[in-house]
Amino acid sequence: MKKSVFALAALSAVAGTTVTLTAQAQSSITVYGIIDTGLTYTSKVGATNGSRFSLDSGDMATSRIGFKGVEDLGGGLTAIFNLENGFNNDTGAMGTANTLFDRKSVVGLSGGFGTVTIGRQTDYLEDIGSKYTSVQTFGANGVKGGHFNNLDRVAGGARTDNSVRYDTVNMGGFTGSLFYGFGEVAGKTSAGQSFGLAGNYSNGPFGIGAGYYQSKLAADALPARAGDTNLKTFTIGTSYQAGPAKLYAAWSQSKQPAAAAVAATGLVQIVTATKANIFDVGVDYALTGNLHLLGSVIYDRANINRVTTGATKVSSTQLNVGVDYYLSKRTDVYALYTNQRAKDVINPGVVNAAYSSSPADDSSQNVVRLGLRHRF
Repeated sequence: MKKSVFALAALSAVAGTTVTLTAQAQSSITVYGIIDTGLTYTSKVGATNGSRFSLDSGDMATSRIGFKGVEDLGGGLTAIFNLENGFNNDTGAMGTANTLFDRKSVVGLSGGFGTVTIGRQTDYLEDIGSKYTSVQTFGANGVKGGHFNNLDRVAGGARTDNSVRYDTVNMGGFTGSLFYGFGEVAGKTSAGQSFGLAGNYSNGPFGIGAGYYQSKLAADALPARAGDTNLKTFTIGTSYQAGPAKLYAAWSQSKQPAAAAVAATGLVQIVTATKANIFDVGVDYALTGNLHLLGSVIYDRANINRVTTGATKVSSTQLNVGVDYYLSKRTDVYALYTNQRAKDVINPGVVNAAYSSSPADDSSQNVVRLGLRHRF
């Protein structure tokens, strides 16, 4: 929807001010978004592993509203911006408290050299996830738990403040990306610092891409110190469109060098692991132009470093099946079923991550989602 007046009016309402707009042919503002709401049944949640029915926002795709702007500066150079807010459609609350544009807040320049953006944004691993993992079919919020609680960064939501991202132009199907995050810690440049690099090749029905990201601690977390590397993650993925079926597969490896040895002897959360390998394989089969049959398997194998006794090789397996029916180009309804099993580790739960909807132990969890999604 390209309505400059509406976009600035919306921003004015948020800011509590009045803006007068002078339209110019060389510039435009686009308002866009997703509203995704569904009824969810979760078999085991919380300390008692009780079942739960809930009306959720963003089980398939995070509900959001965004504003994109471009201005032609001449000579092939364009100024751009992108502001994006995540919100909970079931309550109307912001997705992240006290952060208006939690999903993206960037300004940049684009031209024959590529595109540079600065601000709060994701690195290219999110792009890899949306092309080659179950994120594209079952939604980021439904696969984060299976992807090492999104420590491999492919399932959206992994954003870096104070960052710079550079993306090349398309060169015969190849695109590259560089990423740098400023730690902004006085006296120690390396504290809180992050960087990433990635590349992708797409040619007709075939695509392949890989990305790497590394970050460092912003403050001491003894025995680790500020500036020590706390995350190294790499993902390679591929897909192939074979007639009506899109086949995809990805492998991620994530390491947490600064993770402390676990003192507990019983079940612990998988995010305490020092290393994890995640395998994601799936298919999106277009039975008709409007009806898609979906299926995937995600396997997460992790290593736990323990002070005393307890399992050191743990895993989770997530099976997803579903149907997605498009009522129009912008509106679809979906029905998804997921079974997630954990071995020797607390089940991270299917929906969202951060153990917000997880069992209390390694019990198997079943989740059914029936939802309606509208894009504008």
